[in-house]
Amino acid sequence: MRAKKIRSKDAPEPVGPYSQAVLVGDTLFCSGQIALDPATGVLVGKTAGEQAERALLNLKAVLGEVGCDFSNVVKVTLYLKNMGDFAGVNEVYARYFGENGPARSTVEVSRLPKDALVEIEAVASTT
Repeated sequence: MRAKKIRSKDAPEPVGPYSQAVLVGDTLFCSGQIALDPATGVLVGKTAGEQAERALLNLKAVLGEVGCDFSNVVKVTLYLKNMGDFAGVNEVYARYFGENGPARSTVEVSRLPKDALVEIEAVASTT
């Protein structure tokens, strides 16, 4: 099975040598999204919740490139610079995934690209 690189013009350009997502068969592996404005490439949002909102909009754009939405997501990894932001980010996250959300891991990290407060990656099934 060949891997197909996926790119959405409605999501920010990657900040390194990687793809926004890769489709292998019926599985979409989405790279982590941070709160970059797709038009300017500038990090937006002062709080982790505000940054989570933009990161999820970026993820939505990537999912949409293959006809998916958040209901197709089966696994999320959420990276937080500060675990103290967990509740605020969860409020935003719940609006996108609802109560029947995918499997998820949340990890506190010391630093994220562009000094973001949140990064969100996902795996989705296209079927």
